[in-house]
Amino acid sequence: GTWYWYAGFALLVSLAVVVDLLVLGGKKDEQVSFRQALVWSILWVALALIFNALLWWYLDGKFGREVANETAAEFFTGYLLEKALAVDNLFVFLMLFTFFGVAPSMQRRVLIIGVIGAIILRGIMIFIGAILIAKFHWILYLFGAFLLFTGVKMLMFAEAETDLNSNPLLKWIRGHLRITTEYHGERFSIIRDGQRWFTPLFVVVAMIGITDVIFAVDSIPAIFAVTLDPFVVLTSNVFAVLGLRALYFMLADLADRFHLLKYGIAFILVFIGVKMLLIDVYKIPVGFALSVVGIVLVLSMVASLWITRKMPGPVSPSSDT
Repeated sequence: GTWYWYAGFALLVSLAVVVDLLVLGGKKDEQVSFRQALVWSILWVALALIFNALLWWYLDGKFGREVANETAAEFFTGYLLEKALAVDNLFVFLMLFTFFGVAPSMQRRVLIIGVIGAIILRGIMIFIGAILIAKFHWILYLFGAFLLFTGVKMLMFAEAETDLNSNPLLKWIRGHLRITTEYHGERFSIIRDGQRWFTPLFVVVAMIGITDVIFAVDSIPAIFAVTLDPFVVLTSNVFAVLGLRALYFMLADLADRFHLLKYGIAFILVFIGVKMLLIDVYKIPVGFALSVVGIVLVLSMVASLWITRKMPGPVSPSSDT
């Protein structure tokens, strides 16, 4: 992408974040309804597809149909892959909110911090990754091995229960900072007896920040397996993250019904890892990669919903008090 594509994309992302804040911001005592979250999730996906169509149109006119088709397929594959990883990220957010008892009315502020943090971290890591890959081709093999290991590990421990009380970061925070037992609205800290005390909300934000780092480390090697074009890597990544807040409020009550999704994501990571390891031996066509990612995601979601079809339906977060 040329500089004006990057500038235009930066402007679009800035506007999108502002819209997200204004529309899903609401009043402090309001919560986002399932229907509202569904509508906005669809709009965020539509925005990504429109951007991809514009990119295809530009490339078709300048470089020809073959380049346009290849790049558009790479963008969509990367977008699907990153969206799947983002959903997995959301389930971790949900686990943190449940563990710390964060009220739905306070979750929005934490989520926007999580989304902005994810965008910034991904931007930095994509920039560094692109430079390293350009200088050291062998790093692609390192990325491939890492993805293969991550995917196999996820398959093996998909059913393992996570004990947040034993989390090293949480232990460190509790051992080194004064933490209040109760929330103080949306404040991250208070002054008590002349000393600064941090609220549980601050701890949640710190944990989400670390979660952003962990998922960025997973997702960046994965997207570089799809394409080495920094612009496509950046845009597909950011578009996947942009609608996270709306997607969270849509999926929060359905999390228990998507327990097979983790297996699907694990399989995709293994596939992408193998694709990257074979990069100098056999280039797996992007169309085939797109088909694998799409089919595995759909099958894992449909199978999850079918197996859990007798579970109670979703309850709007607005009914949670």
